[in-house]
Formats: sequence, C-alpha cells, structure tokens
Amino acid sequence: MTLGECIKKARQKVFLTQSAFADELSVSLSTVSRWEADKSKPNLVAMKEIKNFCSKYSLPYNAIEVAWLNQEDNTNE
Repeated sequence: MTLGECIKKARQKVFLTQSAFADELSVSLSTVSRWEADKSKPNLVAMKEIKNFCSKYSLPYNAIEVAWLNQEDNTNE
C-alpha cells in the first residue's frame, strides 16, 4: 500500500472529507490531495500531526510511518 493510500484509509476510517482532515492537521486541502495522490509526501511536522491524529482516533500509525520512510521523495520539497 502506498503512503497516499495509507493516509486516505486513515482519513476515511473516521469519515472525514479531505477538507475536514486538512483542518485537523492545519494544512491545506490541496496538500492532502497531493499526499493521497502520491504527488508529494508529508514533511516531518505534518507526520507528527498525522501521528497525533491517529492517536486521537485510535488508528494504527505504523503502516503510515513505514510507507513514509520507504517512499522515494520525487518532489522538490
């Protein structure tokens, strides 16, 4: 499963739209859209917010972390 798929799955498990998820993480809707499409990956600060989100909703975080660590960064971040 790709990082984008892992993030989308976590978001959908708590029935949030991309917009509501973006608000939870204090990022833009377009940022969440790019993550889920695997066009970019979260930076370290965003990963901490995703971890907090997973903890808040009792969601597994490990798969997201592993996918993040294994994804090649093909962006100009």
